[in-house]
Amino acid sequence: MNDRRTMPEPMSENDVVDLLVRQHAMIRNLFDEVEEAPTGARRADAFQRLVRMLAVHETAEEEIVHPYARLKIEDGGEVVDARLAEEREAKQLLVDLEELGPGHPEFSARLQVLRAAVLTHAHAEESHEFAQLRARTSVAERRAMAAGVKAAEALAPTHPHPGTESMMMNLLFGPPLAIVDRTRDVIRQAMRGSGG
Repeated sequence: MNDRRTMPEPMSENDVVDLLVRQHAMIRNLFDEVEEAPTGARRADAFQRLVRMLAVHETAEEEIVHPYARLKIEDGGEVVDARLAEEREAKQLLVDLEELGPGHPEFSARLQVLRAAVLTHAHAEESHEFAQLRARTSVAERRAMAAGVKAAEALAPTHPHPGTESMMMNLLFGPPLAIVDRTRDVIRQAMRGSGG
C-alpha cells in the first residue's frame, strides 16, 4: 500500500531548489489525498495538512527565496513579481476554500480551481525562477537558502494570509499571525478530539 502520509519530510534537503521541488511534489500528493479521501473527518484532516503545507511553503519562499531571486536572476523583479501575484491569488482561493469547508457541495469543484492555480504556479517557479537560481548561485548560497527556508517554515503562519507576500510584510506580521494560527490549530484539534 502506498500511503502518501509516510513520505519523508523534505527537511534533509540541503539545496534550496531540491527542497522546494520536493515540497511541490508533496503538495501535489496532498491534493491527491484530499480528492481521494471520503467526505468527513479524513478529508478535513487531509485538507488541513494541505492548507498548512501551502501556507508555510509560500511564506518561506516569500521571505527567503524570492528576495534572493530578485537580486540574482535575469529579470528578477519581473519574475518574482509574477510569482507573488500568483501566490496572492492562490492564497485567496485557499482562504475561500477553507471558509467553505470540505463538506460543502462546491468544495471539490473549487479545490480543482485551487489545484490548477497552485500547480501552474509551481511549474512557473521551477522553470523560471528555480532553474535560474541553480545556474546563478553557488552550492553554498543554495545551502544557506535551504537553511533559511527551513527556519522560516518553522515560524510561519499555518493558514494563508493574502496581502503578506513581501518579505517585509511576512517579517512584520508573520510571527504574530503564526501564533494566532497555531493556537487556532490546537483549539480546532482539541474540539475534534472531544467530539465538538
